[in-house]
Formats: sequence, C-alpha cells, structure tokens
Amino acid sequence: MADTNTTNAPRSDKRKQSLYFPETMLQEIKEEAARLDRSLSWVVQRAWKLARADIRKIPSVNDIADDEGDDM
Repeated sequence: MADTNTTNAPRSDKRKQSLYFPETMLQEIKEEAARLDRSLSWVVQRAWKLARADIRKIPSVNDIADDEGDDM
C-alpha cells in the first residue's frame, strides 16, 4: 500500500503573505469576490495570471535611462 504523502505530486504553497491595497481598491476586490462567489485570494491570483504578461512589459527602474547629469 503506497503512502500518498510521499508521492512526487506537486503541492500548493500555502504560505501566508500580507498585501496592502488602498481602501477603495480593496472594496472593489471584495465586491468582485462577492459577485463571483470566490475568495479575495482567488480574485487577486486570477487577476495576476491575467495581467502578468502586461506587467512584464513595464520597464524596471534599472531599465529607465537616467537623464540627470548628462548635460555636463
């Protein structure tokens, strides 16, 4: 009889993480979660999955050219 706890099946990472949202944004997320009959966590995770390709297109602060001091 195989022990199901020792299988190589991937496990979901359930570590807790605090995220802070502006009050109005949090209220909107809560309203959408209620409308969808889903948890806040589900809504935020789904939003990330849908938006991550667009977010990756945003240049990092290290990619933005520093124009200050170039006139010297």
